[in-house]
Amino acid sequence: MHRTALAIRHVAFEDLGLLEPLLAARGYEVSYLEAGVEPMTSDVVVEPDVLVVLGGPIGVYETVAYPFLVAEIEAIAARLRAGRPTLGICLGAQLIARALGAEVAATGRQEIGYAPLTLTDDGRVSALAPLDGIPVLHWHGDAFAIPAGARRLAETPGFPNQAFDIGDAVLGLQFHIEADHTRIERWLIGHAHELATAGIDRARIRADAAAVGPALAERARATLGAWLDRVSPGTET
Repeated sequence: MHRTALAIRHVAFEDLGLLEPLLAARGYEVSYLEAGVEPMTSDVVVEPDVLVVLGGPIGVYETVAYPFLVAEIEAIAARLRAGRPTLGICLGAQLIARALGAEVAATGRQEIGYAPLTLTDDGRVSALAPLDGIPVLHWHGDAFAIPAGARRLAETPGFPNQAFDIGDAVLGLQFHIEADHTRIERWLIGHAHELATAGIDRARIRADAAAVGPALAERARATLGAWLDRVSPGTET
């Protein structure tokens, strides 16, 4: 069976990462839609079998500065109404939350680097189960409210809403388990200004990526693979 997966990408280095080979192994033809560059229509976004909305260094509320966000939120909302499998990561999760009518706002603080994640009771019986208590990559300052009808799956001390799901089809992650630790330098370069402004130690992120990245990658593949197998029965590998 021919299956398609579309990733909405906001900056080049925040790509599908570890998720792309998992999709390919399950027979998906993967393509990218470049936000702000290529047309963002409901038809294009609703059609693929799986949609992944990736991260980026802007806020969902910055629609005056980035007008394409209006069309993106509308297109995501159309897909959600259609009940189509949708995964959002960081900005992507915030866009899903906004499309579902939940508040997304700047917090005035940042969570950047590798730090443990705590799952809720619902999270421990979700696709996120392999991630409980282990360090994941955080890179955000905005926060979403949990949409109506969604389950809250994970938290950290500074950001109590780290993940949500709606049935099997919709999963929103504030953190980055798709990021390949062997390519963390791309993130350090791409976010150079943000890191310098926040006084974040780039050497610490680099060292943590080397130390915890391999184990995290295994857990990330298990998590992302479990979600894919739930939304696309018959593609298990």
